[in-house]
Amino acid sequence: MEILFLILIKVIFPVFLLIGVGALLHRKYTLDMGTLSKLNNYLLMPAVCFTNIYESKIGGNTLLYIISFLALQTLFLICVSVGISKLYKFENGLSATFKNSVVLINSGNFGLPVSQLVFQHNPFGLSVQIVVMIFQNLLTYTYGLFNTVSVGRKGSQAIKIFLKNPVFYAFLLGIFLQATSIKIPEFIWTPIENTSNGFLVIALVTLGAQSAFIKLHRLSAPLVLSLLGRLVLAPCIAFVTILILGLEGTIAQALFIASSFPTSRNSSLFALEYGNHPEYAAQAVLLTTLCSMITVTTVVYLSKIIFFY
Repeated sequence: MEILFLILIKVIFPVFLLIGVGALLHRKYTLDMGTLSKLNNYLLMPAVCFTNIYESKIGGNTLLYIISFLALQTLFLICVSVGISKLYKFENGLSATFKNSVVLINSGNFGLPVSQLVFQHNPFGLSVQIVVMIFQNLLTYTYGLFNTVSVGRKGSQAIKIFLKNPVFYAFLLGIFLQATSIKIPEFIWTPIENTSNGFLVIALVTLGAQSAFIKLHRLSAPLVLSLLGRLVLAPCIAFVTILILGLEGTIAQALFIASSFPTSRNSSLFALEYGNHPEYAAQAVLLTTLCSMITVTTVVYLSKIIFFY
């Protein structure tokens, strides 16, 4: 119980304190969300991705295990979410938004800061989360987008959007420099590292600002199913997948924790852009983010007990 309390105070509370600050600032001063989004996506996130991959020691076999886990878990989640949407006879638009709410996670604005705090003395753990984020970006702009739009309409835009994402190139550059042992001069490394250090605060303030005006009127059946699917079912599937692949130690911890993160804000953006129940999508993002205070704390606690290293 003492460990659980420490996780709540040292990891979860700092995260939600900054989210709350972001919400208050946005309500009082109306922050420019476009600027914050670009700052996160085109500067801070690539910097934190590059620095952690460059400093990590992820080998080829380890990367293969991570990708195998993510592919297998995603396949399970897609199958389960499709089955639930058919069982409850969701119409096409609602079905697409529901599936995205279960499969797509907030691995950037929420996942990376949490991982930074959990693995602050273990760069390898954070590097695993970087790979998860890259995979989720690819999944978002392929499965997520194709799942949202009608067949044959604007589908080709998914690959173009993904290839414009600088995080992908920061990831590749970090792997190349790390594999070739090329040393970055200090006058270049220092500003990159300083930029990376600023990510945690700005990312969480941005997430808080995004959630500032979302209203939750009632708990509909799809909303409850999204909550259970993303925060309860997903970690259970991840645990089984980890056992199947025989993963252990830091890699098992990092992947188990990553499976518990809330619904990606991109699922809400897709729903808004294509008119697929945008209010429900926004509520799913807000509710899973709020409830993740309990579920993520629990999963972090369990990960330290089950997959100790």
